[in-house]
Amino acid sequence: MGQNGGGSKKSKKDKNKKQNGDSSLQELTALRNVDAKQGDNKTAVWIKNAHLEYEFELRKLQIELMKLQLSLKASGKRVVLIFEGRDAAGKGGTIKRFIAHLNPRNTRTVALVVPNETEKTQWYFQRYISHLPSAGEIVFYDRSWYNRAMVEPVMGFCSDEQNKRFLKDVPMFEELLVKDGIQLFKFYFSVSRQAQKERFDSRKKDPLKQYKLSPVDNLAQKYWDQYSLRKFQMLQETNRTIAPWTIIRSDDKKLARINCMKHVLNTLDYKDKLPADELLPDPAIVVSGIDELRHMEEHLMNPDKLFG
Repeated sequence: MGQNGGGSKKSKKDKNKKQNGDSSLQELTALRNVDAKQGDNKTAVWIKNAHLEYEFELRKLQIELMKLQLSLKASGKRVVLIFEGRDAAGKGGTIKRFIAHLNPRNTRTVALVVPNETEKTQWYFQRYISHLPSAGEIVFYDRSWYNRAMVEPVMGFCSDEQNKRFLKDVPMFEELLVKDGIQLFKFYFSVSRQAQKERFDSRKKDPLKQYKLSPVDNLAQKYWDQYSLRKFQMLQETNRTIAPWTIIRSDDKKLARINCMKHVLNTLDYKDKLPADELLPDPAIVVSGIDELRHMEEHLMNPDKLFG
């Protein structure tokens, strides 16, 4: 009887799990309750120590980002962060952690949809320029003008001539931004082919993630090598001293988020900043564009050895 009852409860639980998708605690819940006392109305939940350490580190860095924002508001400086990479590389999730506690009055996320008929007739950079920051603002581009370097040529959304012209023009465009005083960060999130596949599979099963699926996603694995070639061309043409690329290894999403934040905080100056050693990113996670180019040059003939 007891076994049957237990089996019934387990079956009901499994059924709910299949209907609703795997559930997980909201981020920082474990951290907020780490010192909670046992009680009749409480249930113990086991988590990995590594996850709790991640939450401690994340909270610390989010406080630093709030300090940074206050300093930017006081100084009037402008910051742009570009997030590029393959589909499911972790770009959106990282931006979400960046902006979680920032004042929305001075923070904007730009994730543009397919250009309309009017925008198609405009100068390519025109619709991106209107979203650049004013004094004291931080702007996050969840994909950017670099669509024309990878997604558009691979998927046939632009001509070869348009792609080549973009790669020649964009260094000059970014030089204008930087010389005008904008602090520009260009992040490329590098995910392996297997990790990307696992994330796509997860999106198909989880109803809370299915909005992320698109027809382009379904072709990402098929065109993997073409994306690698376009990435190489993009880095060759647009990794400049004045506006360099920073590569984020993102097979581990949590490490990618933490180290991307550390790179930004370590680069910028602001009031009451933590000691430098607490903000140093892991060199195994954060890689310079020039080092990524060297790696790709060595392994272009052996695609299996390339990072995503």
